[in-house]
Amino acid sequence: MKHVLEINDLKKLARRRVPKMFFEYASSGSWTGSTLAANEDDFKKILLRQRIAVDMTNRTLETTMIGQKVAMPIAHAPTGLTGMQHADGEIHAARACEKAGIPFTLSTMSVCSIEDIAENTSAPFWFQLYVMKDKDYIGRLIDRAKAAGCSALVLTFDLQILGQRHNDIRNGLSTPPKFTASSLWQMATRPMWCIKMLGTKRRTLRNIDGHVDGVENLSSLSTWTAEQFDPKLNWKDIEWIKERWGGPLILKGICDVEDAKMAAKTGADAIIVSNHGGRQLDGAPSSISMLPAIVDAVGSQVEIHFDGGIRSGQDILKAIALGAKGVYAGRPFLYGLGAGGEAGVSKAIDIFRTELDITMALCGERDINNLGRHNIHSHPY
Repeated sequence: MKHVLEINDLKKLARRRVPKMFFEYASSGSWTGSTLAANEDDFKKILLRQRIAVDMTNRTLETTMIGQKVAMPIAHAPTGLTGMQHADGEIHAARACEKAGIPFTLSTMSVCSIEDIAENTSAPFWFQLYVMKDKDYIGRLIDRAKAAGCSALVLTFDLQILGQRHNDIRNGLSTPPKFTASSLWQMATRPMWCIKMLGTKRRTLRNIDGHVDGVENLSSLSTWTAEQFDPKLNWKDIEWIKERWGGPLILKGICDVEDAKMAAKTGADAIIVSNHGGRQLDGAPSSISMLPAIVDAVGSQVEIHFDGGIRSGQDILKAIALGAKGVYAGRPFLYGLGAGGEAGVSKAIDIFRTELDITMALCGERDINNLGRHNIHSHPY
């Protein structure tokens, strides 16, 4: 990967190596994709202050997220079906994050289970929870995360109803893939992906499969998953989840000032400003355009994290300068995984680290913890 210099290079490689249905599951947004595009494009409207003739030696990117030391302020976002980008994908990604000293967040809808990650890594990881109608299952899922030593619970609040994702419908997405003419062709043209996938037993949603009454085969598992997201989810549900969990709690999916004020009252340790990567409400504002107002409204009450559109180290710096304590990236790490497994994820991390470090220096800063709005030349938000 010596010629891979930016995240887009990893994306191009992943497109060539991952079957279309799974690549497009990762790369696409809902409906027209306008919010997905805005998440990336709105970063370009933010201009940085270039400073010169300052001491740029002894720079550090080390900081904390919810009190946990991190090598730089970025976490691997929870991403569903990660193990379909590359065999045992969640394990590979978690190992890369552990080596880099940044948090890995496992999705409820992962291919590798909580126990799989715990057995194959040594650093505590974070677990992301979707609240479903089967509360007994959700309680047991929280208990499993506790038993695995997860050090934070990320409660996703913006997926009560699944946003319509046209490419997934067109591609007939399923886990594992159904054997249709289209899927067979997609896999046949990606022989190395197939060989690796045949070499693992992890090809279904292992946090669910075998843990839920009434889910006896892949067909019923798919039906159960589609029916189980809880449309009645509300702020009151946080209380019992927080009590059952008993550890650091992060609320994900806040992209409105009024919602941020409600979230700050829950006692959560942090909130993530996020529109689910443009995969839910198409036509919603970009995450970065909402960040300054949310920071102004509740930044003194709760730690603010950020998710949505991070594609470079410069994007990380802009989000931190506008008030985020840390950021999350999903697609860039999935592109790295699809491009080259654990080494590809490590490459994505290295790209972020290099770009962030150089950009910080050129802004006249040596310590990531000193960034602020004084580093922003202008922004339209």
